[in-house]
Amino acid sequence: MFDPVKVKDDVVKWIRDWFEENGPGCNGIVAVSGGKDSSVVAALLVEALGKDRVIGVLLPRGVQPDIDMSYALVNHLGIKYYEINIGETMDALIKEMEDVMGADAVTSQTKVNLPPRVRMAATYAVSQSLNGRVANTCNLSEDWVGYATRYGDNAGDFSPLSRLTVQEVKAIGRVLGLPDFLVDKVPSDGLQSKTDEDNLGFTYAVLDKYIREGVIEDQKTKERIDYLHRINQFKLRYMDCFEYEPE
Repeated sequence: MFDPVKVKDDVVKWIRDWFEENGPGCNGIVAVSGGKDSSVVAALLVEALGKDRVIGVLLPRGVQPDIDMSYALVNHLGIKYYEINIGETMDALIKEMEDVMGADAVTSQTKVNLPPRVRMAATYAVSQSLNGRVANTCNLSEDWVGYATRYGDNAGDFSPLSRLTVQEVKAIGRVLGLPDFLVDKVPSDGLQSKTDEDNLGFTYAVLDKYIREGVIEDQKTKERIDYLHRINQFKLRYMDCFEYEPE
């Protein structure tokens, strides 16, 4: 029942309305990874705002083997972009932490989650400098199982794709006329050798069917998805606050 043409048009209108209310005349800023999500978000912004109001931020860490995909996207859309390499910043920050805390105290998971947070800090710095609003590029499938870094790639000022599954995002990408190699790029954070699906232990196709239809064949996979969804609920909220009401 998913109609990618209608949904694409609805998202474009939503983006236009959002900017009219929250940033008339502002630029749309998107961190470009070369994957389907940032590609679709950038293309939606171009249709909604015009390419002159869309700015891509490329954020390699040292040498990024697939950065040609990011170049392909910004060239395909004809948008302005800035490439900011976070490699030296990351190396210096981790070294400082290890010097202060001890090398053993800085865990491997810390090192995995730190680059997305540094990237988001750089994206916001570009946005603030260029009269921008930052686009979040997460999708429903990733958010469902918490596959996003808190205050890293799950941050942003507005989110066009957070209610759409991976399969739905791909369908919109094709409607937008994006090249197949961008829409079908194997999802990876670019920081590890494993793909997203390797890390999760199941495919997005299986996850999407479970989300939309409640159908899943493997009980162990169902249990893992349910577990990840349950423990990552806090990532879907801005921040839990103590509620105080003066007497």
